[in-house]
Amino acid sequence: MRDVRDVLLVDGYNMIGGWPELAELSKQDLQAARDRLLERLADYQAFSGRKVIVVFDAYRVPGLGKSYTQNKVELVFTKEKETADECIERLVGELSHRRRQIYVATSDMVEQHVIFGQGALRISARELLIQVEQSEKEIQAKIAERSANSSRNTLDAKLSPELRQLFERWRRE
Repeated sequence: MRDVRDVLLVDGYNMIGGWPELAELSKQDLQAARDRLLERLADYQAFSGRKVIVVFDAYRVPGLGKSYTQNKVELVFTKEKETADECIERLVGELSHRRRQIYVATSDMVEQHVIFGQGALRISARELLIQVEQSEKEIQAKIAERSANSSRNTLDAKLSPELRQLFERWRRE
């Protein structure tokens, strides 16, 4: 069966630079900032139902041209001498023939004028952060609601909120 979900293509380093929490974290540990971005996007993907593909410029990390899945989010590292913007443009071309909507989260709107002309929709770093934070709030509300509705005699009621959140993340994966 073909995957016809909407797709969110994310310029990873644009989001790290555009989200205050990650920009600060990247000053101390770039890998920790990437991991935090992927963790938040994995939760967002599970909540929104969109397929999330994060593109990183490979000149900053090893693994030119590789792609793999981490936390159900697909990571793509650019090929040699390929920018993240060029990689995103290539991916939009590969994905656009299927019936789905493609969203591109980037701060480089000028660099992406071709794909926006092809019908992809732009989401700024700030807009994506707002959507991610909203989904996190809704996830927390659902966890709290389930806890409030459960009896103290159930296993769920005896778990800490942190453990319930971990189980909820596993359930969505």
